[in-house]
Amino acid sequence: MSGYFRIRYSEDSALLDTRTQKAWFAAFLVALAVYPFFAGALWLDLANQVLLGSIGAVALMLLTGYAGQISLGHAGLLAAGAFTTGILCKELGAAFWLTLPASAAVGALLGLIFGLPSLRLRGLYLAVSTLALHFIVVFLGGEYETKRGFSTGIVIESPIASALGWYFALLAAAAATLLLALNLLRSRTGRAWRAVHGREAVAEALGISVQRAKLSAFVVSSTLTAVAGCLFAYFRGFVSAEAFSLYLTIQYVAMIIIGGMGSLLGALLGTAFVVLFPYVIDGGMRLLGVADRLASVVFAVNYAAFGLVMILFLVFEPQGLVGLWRRVQNWFQLWPFKQRPLAK
Repeated sequence: MSGYFRIRYSEDSALLDTRTQKAWFAAFLVALAVYPFFAGALWLDLANQVLLGSIGAVALMLLTGYAGQISLGHAGLLAAGAFTTGILCKELGAAFWLTLPASAAVGALLGLIFGLPSLRLRGLYLAVSTLALHFIVVFLGGEYETKRGFSTGIVIESPIASALGWYFALLAAAAATLLLALNLLRSRTGRAWRAVHGREAVAEALGISVQRAKLSAFVVSSTLTAVAGCLFAYFRGFVSAEAFSLYLTIQYVAMIIIGGMGSLLGALLGTAFVVLFPYVIDGGMRLLGVADRLASVVFAVNYAAFGLVMILFLVFEPQGLVGLWRRVQNWFQLWPFKQRPLAK
């Protein structure tokens, strides 16, 4: 729409194309750097939740949005990383620099094991097989809590004491995850994922190993998700099986659907939407003066509104928030002209 075209390989490999993009990116970095010094305690905590959630959302987007492999075991992978961290801290007194790679290794192993069914299963059958991962990991974590007498969860000493410190740590982790995902998608591995997502038979005819592409997608996604689980354990200061319910998986699926499938920007926008949505509903109820009357059913109201929003996006805006953003972007780029649809 802007009339800008890439004519060199160096331009095609650049993450930022134009001076305008570079200027906006620099302004965005400055805003991120100064934000925690002006935000209140609540808004700083919400920012930390968005940054932490974005790591898992980007990981799921790589698997489902780009490789086309359905997974309902995301909360189980988060639990695997968190329980690995909790067990190592409690049993061995392991430090952060040991628990993080250990969690990543456990996530990679689970991704390899539960990615094997993807070689034979598709669609709903694959989703059910990944759902088994969730129940197995949460069950084992709950059994460990019971056997060791941690009825209220495994308490972990956080290596970072302040919310401000967590903000910059999670910002660095989220930025590293996003940069890794961007470069993976521009590599041979990422192109193989997209080809498999498009049509497996055509991808195989082009010489792509479909089995290797599927397994690599599961391993990479599971590794990043387990790392997010490790950070979740340290951020919250405890690990409990109740924290990794099936609803958490649904939230992550909603992040990539509402944000926009097949877009890393969509994963980030969806994460922010899902994290902030309950607070928007609560603020709306207070504004209407019905918060006190509906206090006993506030969770039901949130769940109902959440489900309604997902349905509305699926029906009226399948491209999600990133689709809305592209429309706004195109409007400014084309103004004062108007984009006309192609004649039928």
